[in-house]
Amino acid sequence: MKQNENADWNKHSPYDRFAYFIASKVDRYKTLLTTIEKLSLNSFVISIGDNRHIFILPPDKKLPRLKGDLFPFAGESPYIFVAHYDRVAGSPGANDNSIAVFHLLNIANTLIKRGISQWIILFTDKEELKAGESFEKQGSFALGQKLKSWGLEKAKIFNFDSCGTGDTFIISTITDIILGDSDNPNITKLKDNIRLLRNHVLETAHNLRLEKVLLAPIPVCDDIGFLRAGLASQTITMLPNAEALQYGEILRKYPEFSKLLISGEIKTSPERRHLPTTWRNLNTPADTPDRLTPQYFEQIINYIIALIQ
Repeated sequence: MKQNENADWNKHSPYDRFAYFIASKVDRYKTLLTTIEKLSLNSFVISIGDNRHIFILPPDKKLPRLKGDLFPFAGESPYIFVAHYDRVAGSPGANDNSIAVFHLLNIANTLIKRGISQWIILFTDKEELKAGESFEKQGSFALGQKLKSWGLEKAKIFNFDSCGTGDTFIISTITDIILGDSDNPNITKLKDNIRLLRNHVLETAHNLRLEKVLLAPIPVCDDIGFLRAGLASQTITMLPNAEALQYGEILRKYPEFSKLLISGEIKTSPERRHLPTTWRNLNTPADTPDRLTPQYFEQIINYIIALIQ
């Protein structure tokens, strides 16, 4: 997206469907499927319990239609780019997580045009948890178990959450804190796999000469559900640079702050005031398109594409 197009970003495909997607009473699942169909993308839906997860595959991949069909990329190491499409009731969900969904739709088209085929784009359901719900209730938990059973244990999974505001890449370290210092062989393997993903995202940022990058714990998202299912993944989000710098200072002053993020207590704790403003607006009526920064959209889009090249 060129600089002079920033003001009209939502007039370009696929973003021309964005305003409808964040409307208050819209059926986001049906709207997303309709948008995918309009873009002629190769997609299918996997229902697990009450959750419906949408997969987009390269056009040369056969969709699994019958029970027993071999899942595409089984035994291989495709890149899986993930964004959840659900939102908290009462919030437009512009940044959390509608914009990442539309970035990935854009990226699907770009990868197809470039003839790149080692990827899956995955839109997950039930990322947002209600008060008192465990991480096993996340859609990514049962989905992660399915991915393992389908032979995708080696997949490189990258979660994109709230990637519409700011110019600074926040590379989440929340899974490191959860896994801790355990020397359990299964935990050690997960740590090694997460380390490989982390090194890859940092190397990609270095290759693109991105200077505004922060390693830090962020509020939990699909990465925790995948982790509980035994799958490594890496989450990436964005913040305005001033907020990122301030957040880095908070983490240095309050080392225990990450525990509030993991437990979910941050939602009601007085320490919530220390969260970056962008994150405090998530899951509220304030998560509107006005808070998005389209001048930086191209930066995150180019970064995601570079992960696979």
